[in-house]
Amino acid sequence: MPLTTSDGVALYVRVAGHGTPCVFVHGGPGTGSYGFEKLAGQPLEEKLQMIYVDQRGSGRSASHAQLNYSLERQVQDLEEIRQQLHLKKWVVMAHSFGGIIATAYAQKYPQHVQALILANGILNLPAAMESTITYGYSLLPATTRPPLDSAMPLPQRYFMVSAMLQQQKLYNQLQYASDSTAARVSRLMQGQTSNHDFAANLFKAPGRYVEDFTPATASLTMPVLVLTGQQDYITGPEHYKSFLFPQQRVVVLPGRHMPFLDNPKEFNQAVQGFVRKLPRR
Repeated sequence: MPLTTSDGVALYVRVAGHGTPCVFVHGGPGTGSYGFEKLAGQPLEEKLQMIYVDQRGSGRSASHAQLNYSLERQVQDLEEIRQQLHLKKWVVMAHSFGGIIATAYAQKYPQHVQALILANGILNLPAAMESTITYGYSLLPATTRPPLDSAMPLPQRYFMVSAMLQQQKLYNQLQYASDSTAARVSRLMQGQTSNHDFAANLFKAPGRYVEDFTPATASLTMPVLVLTGQQDYITGPEHYKSFLFPQQRVVVLPGRHMPFLDNPKEFNQAVQGFVRKLPRR
């Protein structure tokens, strides 16, 4: 069902399942929630009321006429969704880049966050981009990769390495633990139309998206589940060690950037076990 924000943007929102309300904040930036919803959602819906949202300028949601994709606005969109769904509190589950939005939301509206779940969550985008560049560059054949100029601005280095990985069909080695997982995602997404405005405009005015949110975690007192991949070089395999949430539980899973696809059983057990132990609202 579409929900319309206070500034007139129609957002894709789907509610499915029964149990504790849990909003999914997708990564990308701008990938949309379709892949997670279709490939990983059903087991979660058995114990959670999942709320799948495509952020403005992403997936099946509309764009903003004046291209307002600021972090502050994405946070406000989440809050307006909560209000329109008449929920007092919800669990906020984020993947990858969505960790920035989820953490900023928890900072501004802690009274409405029952718990945070960060699945390979990024809380420091420049650090994650450096990790991707370093490991991604190492995947490129030494004979074909150009010298990497460290003086080049970070976004340019990031997009250069990403483009070379895509050209040489190596990018999936960053994302997935197996070719079969990559193939499942590829089959699902074939023919899907998706809005990419948010992703296209992010680095034109990155604003607070490039802020390091790890120091702020020390003041967020809600229960937090941190899920991370042993070989996740998109987020950075050591990134979670900088998190300072007072009530955090860390689960390190085998695999890379998509633990809910690479290790669905362990992922779901960790999430459901965590939610089961949450204090009653």
